Amino acid sequence: MERTPITKEGYERLKKELEHLERVERHEVIKAIEEARAHGDLSENAEYHAAKERQGQIEARIQYLNSKLASAEVIDCSNQSCEKVVFGVKVRLENLDTGEEVVYQLVGPDESDIKEGKISIQSPLGMALLGKEEGDEVEFHSPSGLKTYEVLEIFTD
Repeated sequence: MERTPITKEGYERLKKELEHLERVERHEVIKAIEEARAHGDLSENAEYHAAKERQGQIEARIQYLNSKLASAEVIDCSNQSCEKVVFGVKVRLENLDTGEEVVYQLVGPDESDIKEGKISIQSPLGMALLGKEEGDEVEFHSPSGLKTYEVLEIFTD
């Protein structure tokens, strides 16, 4: 089985979601199904069909999370060296075309979220950044074309 890198925080977030689904959501949907059954004819009972569909979604998500957690390799990012870009560090970059500065943390594919400034090490930019040092230029192909960044700073929290 291929191991997927994940931060400790990302692992805990997935684990918390799984526990919530198993302990709360699963029981709520079972109650909703029971209540809908009590209303009689199931063939024309929209509440029953909606609850069964929700149950299927919950069970699918539980299976997905169990699979992700089983293949996860938790990497402690707190003691990372900041000399080179590696998994878990944050990087401050300057887009050399626009002058815009951005900060990203390199994380595993299951916890990437561009809105939170987290990019996957498997993304084009993430792969291009690995091993780079402060002052290095990074070129990569994005969906909008070739982009060039300069690594301004590498740090952890």
